[in-house]
Amino acid sequence: MAFLHPVTQLSLSHLPPGTVSMLGGNHSAVSEFVLIGFSTFPHLQLMFFLLFLLMYLFTLLGNLLIMATIWSERSLHTPMYLYLCALSISEILYTFAIIPRMLADLLSTHPTIAFVACASQMFFSFTFGFTHSFLLTVMGYDRYVAICHPLHYNVLMSPQGCACLVAWSWAGGSIMGMVVTMAIFNLTFCGPNEIHHFACHVPPLLKLACGDDVPAVAKGIGLVCITALLGCCLLILLSYAFIVATILKIPSAEGRHKAFSTCVSHLTVVIVHYGFASVIYLKPKSPQSLEGDTLMGITYTVLTPFLSPIIFSLRNKELKNAMNKTFLSKLSPEKL
Repeated sequence: MAFLHPVTQLSLSHLPPGTVSMLGGNHSAVSEFVLIGFSTFPHLQLMFFLLFLLMYLFTLLGNLLIMATIWSERSLHTPMYLYLCALSISEILYTFAIIPRMLADLLSTHPTIAFVACASQMFFSFTFGFTHSFLLTVMGYDRYVAICHPLHYNVLMSPQGCACLVAWSWAGGSIMGMVVTMAIFNLTFCGPNEIHHFACHVPPLLKLACGDDVPAVAKGIGLVCITALLGCCLLILLSYAFIVATILKIPSAEGRHKAFSTCVSHLTVVIVHYGFASVIYLKPKSPQSLEGDTLMGITYTVLTPFLSPIIFSLRNKELKNAMNKTFLSKLSPEKL
């Protein structure tokens, strides 16, 4: 197929040097892979294309709207909304790494992806995916400081401190992406090249690899990814345990409601994000149909990013009011 998604057209120089060297030393007989994730839905591919295209455009527009609102409304120039803006950027880049390619493959009769393009897709999807998880953890810490230590908030969440937390989140995501990609594409792929997924995902690629080191690599990647995800999840749970304990000490019901309302949108996104992630990464090992793998992958790749801007826009009253003030009011005629 002549069409290549911009991310997959990246040259080797765009990958981290370590990844390039590892790929260069690989002696795999496979030069490309065939993505057969949607092959079991031949009569539904056009419907899937239209549905996922609409969801992808909505995801882009929703996150861009959130970013534009935060940028234009000075009252939102606070650490909490800085983190939300960074979260929207990571979500846009994560979906950009996977969905445009997936949409092109839905219109193709023989969806293939080059070896290096597959490595690029895996690196960027893991980088932005884990950055998203780390930023959600940082946002939980921000709510913990704001509610449990309000007098120290301006010191702990100074502009320099916020910038460092965001930078460390992106650095951590990049390290995770590099580690996973180098581990997978340092393996040898001896012949079978059909990936039972719509993207370059770790489990189906491990099934195509050959060599005595495959089981050790699989265990290592699983341990690293699950440790990172569970670590983030436990830190968020710990933050909210202290938050709930502090809120319960507030004497007035109005005060408790006001304090908890600042956490609702973040907590909802966390539940959705880690709920779908746990289904994919923590499911028991068992024979799984291609249809089941594809549908579970769609929930995390398409549905979760689609729901995130909706949740933040509707459940965050301050952001919702700012959107109405900044954009929606301009759509209605001015009252004379």
